[in-house]
Amino acid sequence: MSSPGVPCLTCADAATLGSVISVAEREATVETAAGLQRVAIELVAPVRPGELLLCHAGVALSRVSAP
Repeated sequence: MSSPGVPCLTCADAATLGSVISVAEREATVETAAGLQRVAIELVAPVRPGELLLCHAGVALSRVSAP
């Protein structure tokens, strides 16, 4: 479920797509191809379960879709 594109210049990793499973205050649990991850959601808040987010380094960078 990785997204294609240019890797991060700092860590050489690419952003991944994550489906929001749950939301708790300023973090969300998302399901990615690598499993469940906790990500900060300040940049894209508010989010709801079922939304698809582009995540990198523990941070949700943008909303890809809404249910």
